Amino acid sequence: QVQLVESGGGLVQPGGSLRLSCAASGRVLSIDVMGWYRQAPGNERELVATTTRVNGTVYADSVKGRFTISRDNFKNTVNLQMNSLKPEDTAVYLCHARSYAGTLWWGTGTPVTVSS
Repeated sequence: QVQLVESGGGLVQPGGSLRLSCAASGRVLSIDVMGWYRQAPGNERELVATTTRVNGTVYADSVKGRFTISRDNFKNTVNLQMNSLKPEDTAVYLCHARSYAGTLWWGTGTPVTVSS
C-alpha cells in the first residue's frame, strides 16, 4: 500500500500563488506516476498535472504556463507550484499515484480557494 499526504492549500487572492506538496510513504518503489487532480463542487474530478518517475509530465490545458509540477524520487514527494491563480482554480486538490501495475492511490485532498 501507498499513503499520500497533501499540504499547502488555502485561501489566496486572484493572481496569487500557492505551492502544494504531497508526500508518499509505504511501497513507494512501486510508484510510476505521481500528480495532482482537482474537483470543484458539482464538477467531475479532472487532471491538473502528472509526472512519471523519469519526469515525463502532462498538464491540463487550463493550467499550462501557470502551474509547474516537480517530483523528488529520493524524498518521494511531488509538488505543484501554482501561479497566476484564477477563481476557476478553486477546488479540492488531490494527490494521486499509480503503480507500474496500474494500482491507484489517492490522498484525502487539500482545499484551494481563489477569491478576493
